[in-house]
Amino acid sequence: MGVSGCGKTTVAHILADRLGWLFKEGDDLHPQSNIVKMKGGRPLNDSDRRRWLERVAVWVERQVDAGENGLISCSALKRSYRDVINRRGSGVVFVFLAGSKTTIAQRLAARQAHFMPLSLLDSQFADLEDPQPDEPHITVDIDPPPTVIAQRIWRELGLDDVVETGAH
Repeated sequence: MGVSGCGKTTVAHILADRLGWLFKEGDDLHPQSNIVKMKGGRPLNDSDRRRWLERVAVWVERQVDAGENGLISCSALKRSYRDVINRRGSGVVFVFLAGSKTTIAQRLAARQAHFMPLSLLDSQFADLEDPQPDEPHITVDIDPPPTVIAQRIWRELGLDDVVETGAH
């Protein structure tokens, strides 16, 4: 979880490959109207996000119900959004990829072929509510390279006993 451009998809791909877990790009669950709105430089509001968050929650619940681990990239900027995703209260750990607005702005400016324009970064930071101690989460700084970030997440989640299945 984190603002657009923090590295959610990149890091999740690395972890999914190493762990052999299913990965879902949360942006793929946005209704087309949300994508059009963001492409037009208009930030989403809570009402816009409602249907998307429901789709994210359903994906998570399917994984949990099947007894399968998985990774889904999702901004989950507000606690209320995380509460929807983790509405059962178990089976979910949020990984907050935290970084400065300057660092993330540089990444967004360099990114191509994505619907999220740099102009919406301020609105993302305005909505961002850092996870609180009573939420199931870990916080990881985004300054190191993605492979180092993935390794830190691996260690923080206690996955040392999990057999790596992919290349790294």
